[in-house]
Amino acid sequence: MTHRIADLLDTAAAHAVPLVRDTADDVLDAPTPCAAYDVRGLLNHLTHVIVNFQLLAAKQPSDFSGEPDYLAAPDWRARFEKETAKLVAAWAAPGADEGTTGAMDLPARTVASMVLLDLTVHAWDLSRATGRAFAPDPAVVAELTEEVERMAPTARKMGVFGEPVALPADAPAFDRLLATTGRDPREWAAA
Repeated sequence: MTHRIADLLDTAAAHAVPLVRDTADDVLDAPTPCAAYDVRGLLNHLTHVIVNFQLLAAKQPSDFSGEPDYLAAPDWRARFEKETAKLVAAWAAPGADEGTTGAMDLPARTVASMVLLDLTVHAWDLSRATGRAFAPDPAVVAELTEEVERMAPTARKMGVFGEPVALPADAPAFDRLLATTGRDPREWAAA
């Protein structure tokens, strides 16, 4: 069964927003499983992605150059929640997941899957960096699994994914998805 992308984004947001809301200031310099970012950088990146993917849902130009310091504002947690709600609403708009969008002229559903992936995987990154539990909804993982496998070669060439991590055949589906992006869930096991 194919789920509406807005419903999947809403589900992913329901898992991510509490993690962001409850992130203490004293962990913002902590490393994350996403090697390019500490917690502050990860949250700035994720907020920037969420803001730009609202534009992509509306078939408008986006700007991923530079990442503003969203965390410089005292209400950054509340802003993240508001921007995430706007993201869900943007992808729920009629026609948002139809046709093509973005500079690479990709199918809109593929573009929506990209932000769903960021919202899910970066929420896991945040949870592991801050010692908290995270378990995404199985429907979100199922939606992302095939899409991530399909986009992985291009994402690796672009430096977005790392090399895949070998896991046992019986590894959980989300662990396998993380491994495809270059993350080793065993190195960042929940406390």
